[in-house]
Amino acid sequence: MSDALAPLVLGPDRLLPAEPGVRAIARRLYESVADLPLLCPHGHVDPALLVDDEPFPDPAGLLVTPDHYVTRLLHADGVDLEALGVGQGPLAEGASRQVWRHLCERWPVFGGTPVRVWLEAELGEIFGVTVRPSARTADAIYDQVAGHLSEDAYRPRALFERFGIALLATTDDPCADLAAHAALSADPSWAGRVIPTFRPDRYLEMARPDWADAVGTLAQSADIDTGEYAGYLQALEERRRYFIAHGATATDHAHEDARTDALAPEEAAGIYRAGLAGEATPGEAVAFRRHMLGEMARMSCEDGLVMVLHPGVRRDHHRPTFERFGPDAGHDIPIRIELTDALRPLLERFGTYPGFHLVVFTVDEAVWSRELAPLAGFYPSVYVGAPWWFLDAPDAIRRFHAAVTETAGFSRLSGFVDDTRAFCSIPARHDMSRRIDAGILARLVTEGRLGEDEAADTAVALTGRQPAHVFKL
Repeated sequence: MSDALAPLVLGPDRLLPAEPGVRAIARRLYESVADLPLLCPHGHVDPALLVDDEPFPDPAGLLVTPDHYVTRLLHADGVDLEALGVGQGPLAEGASRQVWRHLCERWPVFGGTPVRVWLEAELGEIFGVTVRPSARTADAIYDQVAGHLSEDAYRPRALFERFGIALLATTDDPCADLAAHAALSADPSWAGRVIPTFRPDRYLEMARPDWADAVGTLAQSADIDTGEYAGYLQALEERRRYFIAHGATATDHAHEDARTDALAPEEAAGIYRAGLAGEATPGEAVAFRRHMLGEMARMSCEDGLVMVLHPGVRRDHHRPTFERFGPDAGHDIPIRIELTDALRPLLERFGTYPGFHLVVFTVDEAVWSRELAPLAGFYPSVYVGAPWWFLDAPDAIRRFHAAVTETAGFSRLSGFVDDTRAFCSIPARHDMSRRIDAGILARLVTEGRLGEDEAADTAVALTGRQPAHVFKL
């Protein structure tokens, strides 16, 4: 057996179609968009990272611990999340190095996954790594990455510019003061654009044990009495205006289902009072949340914020893990979803309202062609969100286009969203999407369904014009 280290190979045609004729067209299409700016209208990067602009502390804290795509697969292979630094804050050098060893020793775990594609791009293109991660190379790669992190060129702001990020949207609690966003806007040395997104889930989910306390916090933030339902609505509207004043263009909603059945105002007010008193039944809490999704759409029609909906996930599936590490620890699991009847009450009220944009994501592939594409193919307000989470993978993206584009066309798509907390994965995720889209469009060209000039224009639109239009950027 050779002692030579296995190389980390980033083929220039990776993810492009295998057939030579299709690949040639795909290569031209990809090259036309490869270096275009990145629009990131949905993500979870902390804006304070860019305000402080401090060096990233260590390789594991940058590339492993905050990325639950990475940690969940390592956990499935038998590594405890605590051993991966989850929920522990900054790691000491020894602990960080051990987390990194877990990643490298289990590199084959990621074979065939998009995580492997992203990590290879991060290591090779950002940090210049040329050898494949393994138990043998773990420490050397760690040292190489750590060495770069001490350089000014690898601080958050420098990487933001290097990645070509034209816009980065964060996800924020409605009661957040948005101080980091204000600081960036006021900083004359900062030329980037970072905007907040209004995420009101915890204020709509009456069944949550902290709901009444959250409503109290909402009252303080908005300076509006929320003792009655009317005041609660006014407080939400006021906080939306606050977000708009700080650059927000969208709201973001994640619930187990997408039902939007409306309640009569007096019925909603009665359930609201019962909820504050701790007397609402589970059924009433669900009915209230479904009603409030419709109210969120009403507010979007009035204030212009795009409504982003991504239902159908069982959050915190493993209770012991949630109790140890809290939310977003990699064990949110998809569930079946229904959209046609669920969204009908909302769409009957607002589906043709001028200027209303509803972007619907799903992790249930079964509804792509059966429900979501037909909805977007009729309602001018509905756009189909890109393959999201679990489905933001090469073959799933191809299945998505086969199921959705044939019915709704490219103009009803949202464009790509990276949906990540892992800052350095942003360019890798966008690059993967651009490569896959180029291959899909190239195949349409070879089948005589698009001219290559049309395919090139569509590729450009999907990376820039489309998300700018859909998310009102």
